[in-house]
Amino acid sequence: MTGVTTVEKQTAGGNSKDSQKNTTSGQTPSKSLDEMMNLFRQIFKDDGTLRIRVLNNEYSESLRFGLVYVDGMVDKHMIQEGVIKPLMAFDFTRMDDGNTAELMEKIRTQVINITDVVASTDLNEMISAIIAGKTLLLLDGYAGVLNINAQGWETKAITEPVTEKSVYGPREGFTESLLVNLTQIRRRLQDPDLKFIFSQIGTRSNTQICICYMESLASPSIIKELQDRLKQVDIDLILDTAYLSELIRDEPFSPFEMTGSTERPDSLVSKMMEGRVALLIEGSPYAMTVPYLFVENFQASSDYYINYYFGSFNRMLRMVGAFLSISIPALYVALVTFSQEMIPTQLLLSIATSRVAVPFPTVVEAVFMLTIFEILREAGERIPTYIGQAISIVGALVLGQAAVEARLVSAPMIIVVGLTGIMTLLNPRLTGPLIVVRALLLIASFMLGVYGYFLGILGLVIHLMSLRSFGVSYMLGIGSIRPQDIKDTAIRAPWWHMHLRPAMIGARNRKRKGSSKIERRP
Repeated sequence: MTGVTTVEKQTAGGNSKDSQKNTTSGQTPSKSLDEMMNLFRQIFKDDGTLRIRVLNNEYSESLRFGLVYVDGMVDKHMIQEGVIKPLMAFDFTRMDDGNTAELMEKIRTQVINITDVVASTDLNEMISAIIAGKTLLLLDGYAGVLNINAQGWETKAITEPVTEKSVYGPREGFTESLLVNLTQIRRRLQDPDLKFIFSQIGTRSNTQICICYMESLASPSIIKELQDRLKQVDIDLILDTAYLSELIRDEPFSPFEMTGSTERPDSLVSKMMEGRVALLIEGSPYAMTVPYLFVENFQASSDYYINYYFGSFNRMLRMVGAFLSISIPALYVALVTFSQEMIPTQLLLSIATSRVAVPFPTVVEAVFMLTIFEILREAGERIPTYIGQAISIVGALVLGQAAVEARLVSAPMIIVVGLTGIMTLLNPRLTGPLIVVRALLLIASFMLGVYGYFLGILGLVIHLMSLRSFGVSYMLGIGSIRPQDIKDTAIRAPWWHMHLRPAMIGARNRKRKGSSKIERRP
């Protein structure tokens, strides 16, 4: 498979698993309850959230139990009703308690009123369970524990995504809870083909991740490639899917994203139904999808909830906006500096008149105003929402007018930069790449004029055509001559015309079920 990126393992700073200090190395669980309690206190020394409690059964005083958990990560009501009360009230005199292993198994199956309970005799598993928010039940005289899944902590309510708002369609978005996110996926895809593969990543954070895919649609080679790249990741902390996207992506030095990102369950499910593979992690409301295509930068979930005419028109607007946002400044500089004969006479005279008192070259004007616009855009994102938009708009107008009156820039340059900024805002996913490409085209146009602009566009096309995402061409569907391959690219065809899934992504099962047009009777 082509396009494989090898993630180099980190060896400096003690980030490798082999170099980590293992506080439980060489130790085995003790049968003594007091010794085990002291061991946990030693391992979690100076951790004020650790809770340890000893329980006695009211019918048999010789039975001593211990509970170990981290405060704030467990459901105390579940522990009280499902563990503590049954243990204290159960009549163990009816059981033969000579064999503590058998007694522990009976407690697991007959006493505890919680569904997820697993026996464990490995000390490392016990430590990991406590850190993950589970509860350990110990029995004096038994060298093992019951690992009780009574996790419970406050989570954010399901709300509409901030970065992917839509007038039409579902309003639910992912949260920071992995299980809640998986539940939202399962609600929309009630199919046994939906598979979840769990694992952990991060040598210190041990962050839980989940690979989601449709077994009959996703390519096994893409799934294996994703798993192989994740195994090569050696980092101590993972907080968001953006960390993994940067570590496992193809073409790490390209400004274009090689993996998709969404916080809408409906958008993620639709991508999985085309054969893509999703990756979600605990603590992040963003899901990553692979492979990722260039055309996805111009698609929005609302395109599928409105009339296909307007959906197609909106997509073409975004594409034109992206092209103009990188072209307007470069072409203006090239024409004004080198190719003035290509500008209509009246327009050229107007531009020349406005630039009479401006002391800077055109390219300096462009760089100055574009930098000011990006500063205002960044400030608008960082400051509180209720004043961010006002500062972005008012700041641009005030600074632009003041710059023209002070003869620092010309009036046409304000129009050029304003149009460029508006066109960029049409494609929020491409903001970063558009800024980089715009700067490169501006430099090329300043050096070689119109020839430099067209050479830059040619280089951009060659670069995009050479990119691959997990073995799939980044420009898949662009320039295809097959009608089925372009029905969900620059345009959004009616559902009854989209009979096939994208080639190479949904190649395992390209036929969409129930895609035929409904016959309408007069």
